[in-house]
Amino acid sequence: MLFNSFSFGLFLPIVLLLYWAAGYKRIKAQNTILLIASYVFYGLWDWRFLFLIFASSIIDYAAGRAIASTAKKSKKQLYLLVSIIWNLGVLFIFKYYNFFAEGFANLFHLGTQGYTYNTLDIILPVGLSFYTFQTMSYSIDVYRSRIQPTHNLLNFLCFVSFFPQLVAGPIERARSLLPQFSKQRGFNRPVVVDGLRQILWGLFMKMVVADNVALAVNTIYAEPDSYGSLSLLYASVLFFFQIYCDFAGYSNIAIGTAKLFGFQLSKNFNIPYLSRSVAEFWQRWHITLTKWFTDYVYAPLIRNWKRSYISRTIALFITMTLIGLWHGANWSFVFFGVFQAIAISVERIPVKAKGKLYNINYFLNRMPLPITVIYSFTLIMASCIFFRAETFGMAVNIINRVITFIPSKPFSLEIGLRVLFVPLLIFMEVTTRNKNHPFEFLEKKYNRPVRWLLYYIFVFFIIRYAGPKEEFIYFQF
Repeated sequence: MLFNSFSFGLFLPIVLLLYWAAGYKRIKAQNTILLIASYVFYGLWDWRFLFLIFASSIIDYAAGRAIASTAKKSKKQLYLLVSIIWNLGVLFIFKYYNFFAEGFANLFHLGTQGYTYNTLDIILPVGLSFYTFQTMSYSIDVYRSRIQPTHNLLNFLCFVSFFPQLVAGPIERARSLLPQFSKQRGFNRPVVVDGLRQILWGLFMKMVVADNVALAVNTIYAEPDSYGSLSLLYASVLFFFQIYCDFAGYSNIAIGTAKLFGFQLSKNFNIPYLSRSVAEFWQRWHITLTKWFTDYVYAPLIRNWKRSYISRTIALFITMTLIGLWHGANWSFVFFGVFQAIAISVERIPVKAKGKLYNINYFLNRMPLPITVIYSFTLIMASCIFFRAETFGMAVNIINRVITFIPSKPFSLEIGLRVLFVPLLIFMEVTTRNKNHPFEFLEKKYNRPVRWLLYYIFVFFIIRYAGPKEEFIYFQF
């Protein structure tokens, strides 16, 4: 069930009506409604995978309680290992087995020696990479004594399957989201209104900007050899805005929907195209994923190694390669992560000036904003070619065609006009960059008639100028 579908437009009001009719003092009843709604929401994709999400919930719930119930470190480690093996094992089987099987066969030339290798004919469950990371972080945090395990199974099941953020995040930590299922949640009109505004902005980002831009990107990337340098560069720049508006649009709808039920989710994007460096980009892009890998991969590596530039760089390459691989079982995604690691490690190179030791990032932060934004955007846009291309070879071919200045043929007028909403998006986000979303300031700045006029204008944009419906890009991860 897509957030931008008619079925979700029917589903959400029904769940809200049942949820608030239960009464804010009946927490168990509200959570039961949320759990049923979440399982229905997920089951409509493929009901068979409900067993997988339920099994993950039960295993990590039991692992958390088992870890806290014993004083022996060896047993704690054993229970944690069970949780990690389950979560990573499920990810490996459904997402990575075929990739590594094919890579192993190619490495040892098995196909040319008469040997065969088996692959699995299975589909990737929607949201698998998101909820496995969410449940696994719970077990790790219990082991680290950062949180106490919950003894309320219903609350934990809701934490894992909460439908607004189930299939594409934000990736929530138990210490921030889980306690919210234990608190009374009364109907708060200002919060609900703000949630509706954020949903409206998210729908505009997805349906008007991302889906329209996708038309141009898909047309050009479908036959890159038929287009010249400027056309491919144009499509690559647009793809950055497509994936940003697609994923940030989803996150805004998810966060806004959660507010309707009295929940607060984590901010996942912070205008990444204003980044001064690649390192800053990853502090603004898919923030919850970056924090997850920082806390559970990068920080432990640094903690156990000597804190030198070389050791930090090695830890960075491991982390960013895994982030690339998290996005998909494809060599283009792996190189996408390596590309980020190279750029960030260069930005961290120590530079001695005036008797003090700095790094390149220090100087980037002191340069004029337009220059640094162009620098970071160019590198990120180039890396996104590997993200968008179907294969590593296709990405290399596109970059080669871009830098060899092959003449371009003209676009159709329809494709060109569909990207005119991108400047409007940039204007609204930049002028309200200190807000969680551009509509957050409306109540304090404008009276009711002006506010409603703006709402109707954006509703009109969504109805009249919505692009061809595209599934959210991050559903495949």
